[in-house]
Amino acid sequence: MSSPLTGLRAWLNDCIALPYANTRSNMFATLSRPLLATILVASTASVITAAETKITPDVVYGHKDGLALTYDILQPAEPNGAAVLWIQSGGWYSNWQSPENFLVAGKPYLDKGFTLYVVRHGSAPKYHILESAGDVRRAVRHVRANAKTFGVDPERLGVTGGSAGGHLTLVLATTGDDGDPKAKDPVLRASSRIAAAAALYPPTDLRTWVTDPPEEIRKHAGLKPPLTFDPARAGDVSPVLHVNEQTAPTLLIHGDKDALVPIEHSTNLVTELKKTKVPHRLLVIEGAGHGFSKEQTLEVVYPAMVGWFETHLLKPESK
Repeated sequence: MSSPLTGLRAWLNDCIALPYANTRSNMFATLSRPLLATILVASTASVITAAETKITPDVVYGHKDGLALTYDILQPAEPNGAAVLWIQSGGWYSNWQSPENFLVAGKPYLDKGFTLYVVRHGSAPKYHILESAGDVRRAVRHVRANAKTFGVDPERLGVTGGSAGGHLTLVLATTGDDGDPKAKDPVLRASSRIAAAAALYPPTDLRTWVTDPPEEIRKHAGLKPPLTFDPARAGDVSPVLHVNEQTAPTLLIHGDKDALVPIEHSTNLVTELKKTKVPHRLLVIEGAGHGFSKEQTLEVVYPAMVGWFETHLLKPESK
């Protein structure tokens, strides 16, 4: 049987080879490499085995167009009762991979006792961003509604993601609601609120991206499908416009040389967060572009993210 690390390396190669954009400058590869690199560098640590982690794959949290929306659950040997939802998204393309691959990527969280949910949304090019945002909201509601089944406190959910996944993380952080008690669908009765967010190099204002995209965005033809929707709705999925006192505690990690998603997306969000009492932090990775080096990831990024979730999701006696 191949090890999780062997499978992960094969997965990385497959992802980078996927021709999502039908263009010479493969959009998915360009947008995914930073996040894939972040996953790969985690493999320098010892690999946690499936025997130590209970995996529940392909939990269905909804349906659309005859398709199932799913997430995987990885439960550590010694759970702390809190959970982190990993939004699997790059360029708003959300691909499926074996949950065993995340034994490596999720090790920093699993080692600390966090249950890990790997969430997939309706993927571009078929679905646009408004639809993806609706999917991840439903995922949170479903996780909450079924949390106790998996030993998770529904009030201690964190969310993380990079790039498009970071954007969707912040959509959840800024637009959570309490659910609709009158809804026929029991999932819709549950809240979509989260308790903490950690977003890597996230877009936070999509208004111009939909109507007049920056040159760097125009270079990637694969980004046109997810960004093609009613421009009047772009503000609905622009987190910078929705910061309020109920926004979840937010950690932003961004490189100051990011040409694809300039750091202003994070600094502008911080400006809005400062108007509230919401705990927040912007961690600037000097010299980094749209992604981080092995050293930056292991020495700075992962510790900051895990620390943020420990601070905001663990009960005092668990810290």
